[in-house]
Amino acid sequence: MGFKGLSPINYGGREVWPLIEGGKGVSATNHASSGAWAAAGGIGTVSAVNADSYDAEGKIVPQVYDALTRKERHLQLIQYAIDGAVDQVKRAHEMSGGNGAININVLWEMGGAQAVLEGVLERTKGMVTGVTCGAGMPYKLAEIAQHYNVHYLPIVSSARAFRALWKRSYHKVPHLMAAVVYEDPWLAGGHNGLSNAEDPTKPEDPYPRVAALRETMRKEGVSEETAIVMAGGVWFLREWENWIDNPELGQIAFQFGTRPLLTRESPIPQGWKDMLRTVEPGDVLLHKFSPTGFYSSAVKNPFLWDLIHRSERQIPYSKVAAGEHTVQLDVGVRGKNFWVTPKDLDRARAWFGEGFTEALKTPDDTIVYVTPDSRDTIRKDQKDCMGCLSHCAFSAWKDHDDYTTGRLADPRSFCIQKTLQDIAHGGDTDENLAFAGHAAYRFKQDPFYSNNYTPSVKELVERILTGD
Repeated sequence: MGFKGLSPINYGGREVWPLIEGGKGVSATNHASSGAWAAAGGIGTVSAVNADSYDAEGKIVPQVYDALTRKERHLQLIQYAIDGAVDQVKRAHEMSGGNGAININVLWEMGGAQAVLEGVLERTKGMVTGVTCGAGMPYKLAEIAQHYNVHYLPIVSSARAFRALWKRSYHKVPHLMAAVVYEDPWLAGGHNGLSNAEDPTKPEDPYPRVAALRETMRKEGVSEETAIVMAGGVWFLREWENWIDNPELGQIAFQFGTRPLLTRESPIPQGWKDMLRTVEPGDVLLHKFSPTGFYSSAVKNPFLWDLIHRSERQIPYSKVAAGEHTVQLDVGVRGKNFWVTPKDLDRARAWFGEGFTEALKTPDDTIVYVTPDSRDTIRKDQKDCMGCLSHCAFSAWKDHDDYTTGRLADPRSFCIQKTLQDIAHGGDTDENLAFAGHAAYRFKQDPFYSNNYTPSVKELVERILTGD
């Protein structure tokens, strides 16, 4: 028995603790962390998003994209992704020693998601118990799971999203849906499923939202055995005591995304681990700079501040004099057909004077002012795009049909693949996107981590099971 009646569940034919390691995208969750989590009796999650593969000496293979066209680089990306995830799953499976279970995590909105998922499952038969999948509406997840006879765990942020998936697809494969992951859109790290109806600045209590999800599941006839996984903001189980053995909520499992980052097995570099110990309440920002178009949560570091300030140096323009747009812009632009308000002309001249001399057009008929260095980086990153997303606002890439979103590439965003690969492989934590859940400030407050203590995954799982 774990904390206050938390008992093991049957998953994939074996008893496991209902504790799931969150699958953290690009190389932030790998075989070492997930294999250890499974070995401790939980459900480890290998990220199948841009995972690392290894050469004969066990060194990480650098992902180099040398093909000339984006489409060819995209095919290189898919191959790297499959090879990497297969390597990671095999190693995690070995490390687990037959304990716990190994899931893989994919984002439906990643470029070539279906090809990657099928390629990995084809080569890891018998090693993967389930697939967690969110970011977008993964209707095809159920049929892929059925084809490879693995469980699937859709990630949703509302009862409404679940109902749409169930009605259109999942009701056809109910026996393989092991759980539904409720990912709290205000508390989880990384990309969040905040809908247009929800206010990013007004977090809602997860309890009524999860109760509504269970009610929807019951109405649709989903088995009571199907757990709901609470993900986002979970730290101490004692804070969720009223969720365990609660007939209104039914079977509940808990996902930990942020806490496993600071373990000995966690593959993230030491600099990132050290930075996590310094996070204060309010330091994690729910923002909309991601090229996916989704909200996401990351640490407010200089990289994120740069994006915040870049969007603040933004003015709308018209191609002809109209309404309040009565004056012609004369700094940072070539040509005369940029009409702006007199006030915005003054602001543009001031920014120009501060060194933000380059004006870049956005898809929303606005202009942002950046430094020449910034402009060069943006242009290069857009040019080097390898199609890591199904739709990318930053490079205007799309992974199907004519390979373009048909919109102007957006300089207010950034290349997410580049920055996530960089921070995960030792890049500067100030100069890259650092995803974290909103409870990351608790590392500094939780006595478990005092005096720079870094637990093993096994110690962390044991600690969690005490309620702390």
